[in-house]
Amino acid sequence: MSDPQSLRVALAQMCSADTHAANIVTVAALAAQAAGEGAEMLVLPEVAGLMNRNPETSRKQVVAAGDDPFIGACREIAARHGLWLHTGSTPVLGPDGRFLNHSTLIDAKGGIVAEYDKIHLFDVTLEGQAPIGESKRFAPGTQAVIAQTPWGPMGLSICYDLRFAYLYRAYAQAGAVVMFIPSAFTVPTGRAHWEVLLRARAIETGAFVLAAAQAGHHADGRQTYGHALAVDPWGGVLADLGEEAPALRVVTLDLGAVGRARAQVPAWGIAPPDRIDPVRTGG
Repeated sequence: MSDPQSLRVALAQMCSADTHAANIVTVAALAAQAAGEGAEMLVLPEVAGLMNRNPETSRKQVVAAGDDPFIGACREIAARHGLWLHTGSTPVLGPDGRFLNHSTLIDAKGGIVAEYDKIHLFDVTLEGQAPIGESKRFAPGTQAVIAQTPWGPMGLSICYDLRFAYLYRAYAQAGAVVMFIPSAFTVPTGRAHWEVLLRARAIETGAFVLAAAQAGHHADGRQTYGHALAVDPWGGVLADLGEEAPALRVVTLDLGAVGRARAQVPAWGIAPPDRIDPVRTGG
């Protein structure tokens, strides 16, 4: 039986391909390594199942979550190794015909424990680059999700959600002890913001942050930052996977650290005022 105060997590880094089949092969190898190193859970990055921004070829591959070959393969892999598996995310077909950036938490028997669709979509304009509009192809999720696990409640999110601190505050106030933040950060935003934002979310909530990442040059032309991180509730970095992909690191989470951090700095639990209206001064 699992120790509810200790969790051995395998943090993964991938350079996902533009087909499901290639990514399933990678995940199968990562899961075998994770199980061999005594991990109880494997966590994957955003778009682990399919990184393909070509409208024609992606449309031919993306199906509803219940029929998705990557999710199905992850369920089989989890059951084979007796390993909890967080899929990071993969695109699935939503009810309105647009894609959903969809995350699944799978238990050690292959059962689906929780599903989450990315709420905050990556619509940005970075200096020197063409605008990035995730909402052109994807519909936003509408529901924050906490998964109940043998190690306690865990909050689900994906990549750009990271910039919206209120989501993680709500998760912490609902009891979450771990925050999943699988990502595929661009290189410019990764260099500038990745580590500081992840450490801030951990510190603000007194929770562990597990941020599996994409790294390298991808078949669809994108380049991602890497540096998958595991962060403890005091903001300490437990693992940084650098720029190598695929890569895996097993870390042990002392879940008692959540209570200790929150007892020392209880800011996470203080309810904000209903409204803050800044007063303007000066000329």
